[in-house]
Amino acid sequence: MNEKETFKPYVSADKVLPEFTVSSILVGVILAVVFGAANAYLGLRVGMTVSASIPAAVIGMGIYKVVSRKDTILESNMVQTIGSAGESLAAGAIFTMPALFLWAAEGKGEMPGILEISLIALFGGLLGVCFMVPLRKALIVKEHGTLPYPEGTACAEVLLAGEEGGANAATVFIGMGIAAVLKFVVDGFKAVGGVITLTVNKLHGEISTEVYPALVSVGYICGFKIASYMFAGGILGWLVLIPAIYLFGGETILFPGSTTIAEMWEAGGASALWGSYIRYIGAGAVAAGGIISLIKSLPLIVRTFAEAMKGLKGSQGAANEARTDQDMKLPIILGMILVLAVLIALVPQVPVDIIGAVIIVIFGFFFATVSSRMVGLVGSSNNPVSGMAIATLLVTTLILKGTGKTGIAGMTAAIAIGSIICIVAAMAGDMSQDLKTGYILGATPKKQQYGEIIGSIVSAVTIGFVLYLLNAAWGFGTTELAAPQATLMKMIVEGVMDGNLPWTLVFIGVFIAIVVELLRIPVLPFAIGLYLPIELSSCIMVGGVLRWALEKKKYASEKKKERIINNGVLCCSGMIAGEGLVGIILAILAVIPLGAGTLKDAVDLSGVINLGQIGGLIILVLVILTILKFTIWSKDAKN
Repeated sequence: MNEKETFKPYVSADKVLPEFTVSSILVGVILAVVFGAANAYLGLRVGMTVSASIPAAVIGMGIYKVVSRKDTILESNMVQTIGSAGESLAAGAIFTMPALFLWAAEGKGEMPGILEISLIALFGGLLGVCFMVPLRKALIVKEHGTLPYPEGTACAEVLLAGEEGGANAATVFIGMGIAAVLKFVVDGFKAVGGVITLTVNKLHGEISTEVYPALVSVGYICGFKIASYMFAGGILGWLVLIPAIYLFGGETILFPGSTTIAEMWEAGGASALWGSYIRYIGAGAVAAGGIISLIKSLPLIVRTFAEAMKGLKGSQGAANEARTDQDMKLPIILGMILVLAVLIALVPQVPVDIIGAVIIVIFGFFFATVSSRMVGLVGSSNNPVSGMAIATLLVTTLILKGTGKTGIAGMTAAIAIGSIICIVAAMAGDMSQDLKTGYILGATPKKQQYGEIIGSIVSAVTIGFVLYLLNAAWGFGTTELAAPQATLMKMIVEGVMDGNLPWTLVFIGVFIAIVVELLRIPVLPFAIGLYLPIELSSCIMVGGVLRWALEKKKYASEKKKERIINNGVLCCSGMIAGEGLVGIILAILAVIPLGAGTLKDAVDLSGVINLGQIGGLIILVLVILTILKFTIWSKDAKN
């Protein structure tokens, strides 16, 4: 029996509800900016972002409940469609474009302009939408019973449970408020320490954890397994490899270090050895992990692309098609793709020529197709976007080098091409989930596609300012903003173009990744844990352990358990957004001059009160208590 004929959406095709309204657009745009900025900050800190679809849906639904008290499920869906576009575009941008800032800081190139960043993001976002539109009927409709699209289905279930919208929205907002206050206490007032550290002197290793709400929240949302893989990578780096380097290095000077290992330890401890050696080992592991995930997916990728291309035949409906079958017209989509390709090649602010534009269209369409179908099977969290970006950068850099475009000009062009394709893949995957939600609810596809375009435009305009602001405040590649993915992409491009990497360290990471894969342990989270400072993965592990403990607890029913765990997810989503926004606010304060310092210096109370690591421990406990308050101590748990 044909799935398309038997499936009945929540809102039937002949029923018209408010959907693409001024209010839904405005709320969606605001959330696109909020979650885009918050996820940019989060991704630059830990190399991971979280989906904004469900919290955006809950907030939109809560707002409509409070303001109008009427059934506006399609408007709430439009809010999450536009809002989540900001998160996905930000994710694609921050994984690559900070490399341009890093080169400028090293004196190798010019600082990218805000217009350049915004145009690259805009072209990637719009191409992601254009490539996904023709695939909707092939992937969302014809394979409704085959491709579950887990995040999209979950978002639809949240919206269908509309009667709980007000309370759930309150959970998100309270989480935002609590995290905002705690973040300001730690990084604004600096009244407490942000890191709790235990140095194991006899071992010459170090174990530490940050205390920030967003990191605990990431661990809770990702779950115990992913958090434990990351933590295992951190343990290998900080309690195995660093002690080994100290033990065997001693008075030796090892490239790329310029002083002896012993001197480096005396000057900066374990962190100094991590910066000079472990970072490159971790980079090799992450790169290998991305490529391994791509290779493992190759059979699925080839089959996916072939099936999607077959599904495109006859997928465009007739002029009198039902409301729930209407997509943007194919001639318009093809025209937009052509115009965007020409603009990419001709606009002087974008360092890409005709060859680059052709690469973008070919790779972009291929990876958009792959991304759209793979998220339907394994979810957005397991979509190998980083592997796609690495593969693109390797091929692109080789092509550019072969055509004579070398040096900083070639490297800048490679990153620009990689950025657009990374954003295309991220946008296509997110849009697929949104269209799945709309298909279940009975939304109008072309209106959702308009919403995705609006979200892309707004997010592209703001992401340039966000990146400039964060770089001005702290600088990419620093302790505050490690920008791990972008640093990795920079190293890959430099390695191919100039061959100046410490390849021995990189290949040690590569073979560690291969060993981990042979042990059937997911490589990417492990490699990211090896690549990042251990205080990040330790804090994420705290959230993972908390989620594990709540899942192991006995409940009256599975439905009650699911509701309580989901309350924690909403609270944590709010805390991530709250901390991200305060991070942006602190960045603004850090660039506003005041006397001899900045406005951020004026709110610094560390000279008056500083509770140090004890205060940091108190903050960490408060974060855990907040999550418990909205889970096992909530009304849902008592009822």
